[in-house]
Amino acid sequence: MQLQKIPFRSTHAFTEFFLKYIEKHTELKPFYGQYPSVESFKAQIKLKSSFPDSTRKVLVDSLRRQYEGIKSTPEVDQNIQSLLKSNTFTVTTGHQLATFTGPLYFIYKIITAIKTCRVLKKQYPDAHFVPIYWMASEDHDYEEIKSFRLYGKKYTWETNQQGAVGRFHTKDMNALLDQVPGAIDLFREAYTKGKTLSEAVRMLVHALFKSEGLVVIDADDRSLKELLKPVIRDDIFKHTPNTRVTETNKQLESLGLHPQVNPREINFFYLDAGLRSRIERAGDSFVVVDTPMSFSAASLEKKIEDNPEMFSPNVILRPLYQEIILPNLAYIGGPAELVYWLELKGVFEHFGVPFPILLPRNFALVVDAPTSRKLSRTNLPLDAFFSDKNTLNNRWVAQHSQNELSLDREIKALDALMNQVKSRCEIVDASLSPMAEAQQVRMKKMMATMEKKLLRAEKRRHSDSLRQIEAVKDTLYPNGNLQERTDNFLNFSQQDPSFIDHLLEYFDPFDFQFNVLSYHDKKGTA
Repeated sequence: MQLQKIPFRSTHAFTEFFLKYIEKHTELKPFYGQYPSVESFKAQIKLKSSFPDSTRKVLVDSLRRQYEGIKSTPEVDQNIQSLLKSNTFTVTTGHQLATFTGPLYFIYKIITAIKTCRVLKKQYPDAHFVPIYWMASEDHDYEEIKSFRLYGKKYTWETNQQGAVGRFHTKDMNALLDQVPGAIDLFREAYTKGKTLSEAVRMLVHALFKSEGLVVIDADDRSLKELLKPVIRDDIFKHTPNTRVTETNKQLESLGLHPQVNPREINFFYLDAGLRSRIERAGDSFVVVDTPMSFSAASLEKKIEDNPEMFSPNVILRPLYQEIILPNLAYIGGPAELVYWLELKGVFEHFGVPFPILLPRNFALVVDAPTSRKLSRTNLPLDAFFSDKNTLNNRWVAQHSQNELSLDREIKALDALMNQVKSRCEIVDASLSPMAEAQQVRMKKMMATMEKKLLRAEKRRHSDSLRQIEAVKDTLYPNGNLQERTDNFLNFSQQDPSFIDHLLEYFDPFDFQFNVLSYHDKKGTA
C-alpha cells in the first residue's frame, strides 16, 4: 500500500466554512478555544484538569455496568480504570449506530481518535489518554442508519421499531445477516448476542478495536443524565442555549458563513419506550409533540428531578452533555460536525464547561489494485479524479488529441476585427455601434459553440479511453459521492484482513490533508 496526500482545497469536497477553520482564518478565532495542534493540548490539559473526581466515579461506574457480559481486554479495562485518575483524559468521536458500521468514515473517525491518543502520549508522557467512541444511541432517525453499500449493492435493515435507535431490539436483523456476502462472523455474533442495537454496536466496535483500548460509551444512562439536570432545567425554563446560539449564528452570518444547525426554544426530546419526541411550550404548559402528553411547569420540573433519563438532548446540547460527563480534551468530527460545534462556544461559556479542541477526522480514498492499474493507464494525476466527469474527460482529451481544439486564437482575432468595425461605425454613425456590438457577441457565441462541437467530436474518437477513465471515476466516486461517504468497511476488510492496521499506520491526525491509500499487485506495480 502506498500513501499520497492531496490538499483539502484540491479535492473540491469541503465547504469554505470548514476550510477557513482548518486554515486558521482569524475571523473564526472567537468561535473556538484552542486550534487543533499537538502543542495546543498543553493548555487544554490544564483547562480540563479541574474535572471533578465525583464525575469520574459516576462515569467509571456507568462504563463498568455497560461492559458487563463483554469479554474485555487488559487495554480496555485499564483505560476504564484509569479514568478515575486526575491525569487521565479522553479524546472522543461520535457517530450514529449505522447498520454494519455504515460508510467508511465511521471507521476513519475511530482510527483518528486512537492515533491522536498515541501522538499525545508521546508528547505528554505524564498524562494518560483514552480514545472514546460515543454511540449516538438516542438518535431516532432510523432512515439514516438502516442501509449500507457493499460491492455496489445496497443492503437494508427492515424494522418497524420507533424511538431511540439504540433501544431497538436486534431480532429483525436476522434476515439481513443472511443476505450479506463474505465473512461477517464479527457482525453476526454482535447482532445475535446483543439484545439491543446499542449492545450490538458496542460488541462490534469492541471486537474491532479492543486491542487499541478504545472505550465505547452509551450516554442513554440514568446516572449520567443526573449530571445533566442543571442544563435540562435551564434549557426548558430559561432557553439560554437558544439565545446564545442564535447570537452566535448572527455573528457567523455577518461574516458570510452559513450556520450548520439552528437552535430551538427547547432543545430536549422526551425519551421513552418507542418514543423520542420534541418538548415544546404551549402557553403555560409543556407538550410532547405528536403525543397527548402535557405537563405543567411544576410537574415537568418534578419529572426532570425524578427521571432525568427521560430527557434527550438534541444536536445543540449533545456536545455539552459529552463534555460534562467526560474529562475530554478534543472532539473528532467531520466537516459538518466541526462547523456546528463552532456555533456552541457561547453555550459552553454560560455553563462554565471548557470548550474542547475541534479536530477534523482523517479523510481517505482507498484505491484497490485493479483500479490502481487502470488509473496508471489513464496517464492522469490522481487529483484530477476529484473533478467532475466532464472536466476530467476534457482534460484527458486536451492532453492526448493530435488536433488543435481551442479556438482562443481565432476568437481573439475576431474580437480585434469587430472592435475595428465598431470604431468605424462610431465615426460614420454612432447609432450603428450597438448593432456592431450585438453582432460581435453573436459571433463569439457561435465560435464557442463550434469549439464545443470540436471537443465532442474529438471525444467520440477517444470513446474507449474515456470509458476507462469514467470506470475509474465511478469506482473512486461511487454514485457520484466520495467513497468514504458511500462504501462500507467490508468492501476492503474482506479483501485485506489488515485493513485497520494499515489505517493505523498511515493516518496522521494532525496532518490536515486528504489521504489516498493505493494497493498494488504483488510485483509492486500499479
